[in-house]
Amino acid sequence: MASPTLLALGSYNQSQLAPPNTTFCDGTQEAWDLLYRVLPGFIITICVLGLLGNLFVLSFFLLPRRRLKVAEIYLANLAASDLVFILGLPFWAKNIWDNFHWPFGVLLCRIVNGVIKANLFISIFLVVAISQDRYRALVHPMASQRLRRRRQAQATCVLIWGLGGLLSVPTFLLRTVRPVPDLNISACMLEFPHEAWHYVKIVKLTVLGFLLPLAAIVFFNYHILASLRRSGQREVSRTRCGGPTSRKTTVLILTLVVAFLVCWAPYHFFAFLDFLFQVRAVQGCPWEDLVDLGLQFANFFAFINSCLNPVIYVLVGRPFRTKAWELYKQCTPRSLVQSSAHEKEVLQLRWWK
Repeated sequence: MASPTLLALGSYNQSQLAPPNTTFCDGTQEAWDLLYRVLPGFIITICVLGLLGNLFVLSFFLLPRRRLKVAEIYLANLAASDLVFILGLPFWAKNIWDNFHWPFGVLLCRIVNGVIKANLFISIFLVVAISQDRYRALVHPMASQRLRRRRQAQATCVLIWGLGGLLSVPTFLLRTVRPVPDLNISACMLEFPHEAWHYVKIVKLTVLGFLLPLAAIVFFNYHILASLRRSGQREVSRTRCGGPTSRKTTVLILTLVVAFLVCWAPYHFFAFLDFLFQVRAVQGCPWEDLVDLGLQFANFFAFINSCLNPVIYVLVGRPFRTKAWELYKQCTPRSLVQSSAHEKEVLQLRWWK
């Protein structure tokens, strides 16, 4: 029988659904009951925090009505990608709460999962673009003066969004809602017309969506760190492309890259195990249990990344905090700004005492 997680997240032919003489693996029902109760609440919490955080980040970039720098164009698009991704999470929470019963119909099944899959690719491609931009600015600062252009960054972002949409087309076309009588649900699942689609899916998801971007990210950031070690903070701060905040911007971006990889690596690991299980390279209840529950927790870590990025902007991005304070002063009545500034000075004096 197809298990709940694999029905919701995996890919099946019609012939694979619920053979009449099969039973669930024993020993995992309690884990599933706990997951059904706990995970939807966590997902909704992530959705609310991510929605507020990414809206705040986008308002920081867009409200001042100024020309965004090259790095800011990429970061704004990353926040927009996270925001679009988050908008699909309430549907996932409801789906899990109802034991993977999908009540929203075929159209939303395709749209929600297609948008989520598109933004999986868009996010990691943007992280590659961000790493490449820092690589040009720090490792090849002279050449980057003509290569790092706003229009080029905008065109790159449009290309990334288009490519993400293109790679999600199979999800839009092959997702459907099918009844699963043994589970008493109607599940939103990928219905592949042929076994070969499993190989297409894993190449697209793991190779194009993770391993190749990961190799590029490691290459760019290795040379960035090597350049920082060679140059030192004083020399980096004098580069014309990065300006005095070049090192701080680089630290922010490196933190975003590490957070992205830590959050998404478990998902790709368990997605590969799912592929091995689907093509019967590994079989048996222990593997099925590992894939089922592992995919759920891996998805949870992936969801966290979308609300973690705004926190990183605030905690690590000192230029971001400074500019956010300036924006706050511009958008707030003068009396409130003076009061806030006075309170800030009092707190600082108390701290130093």
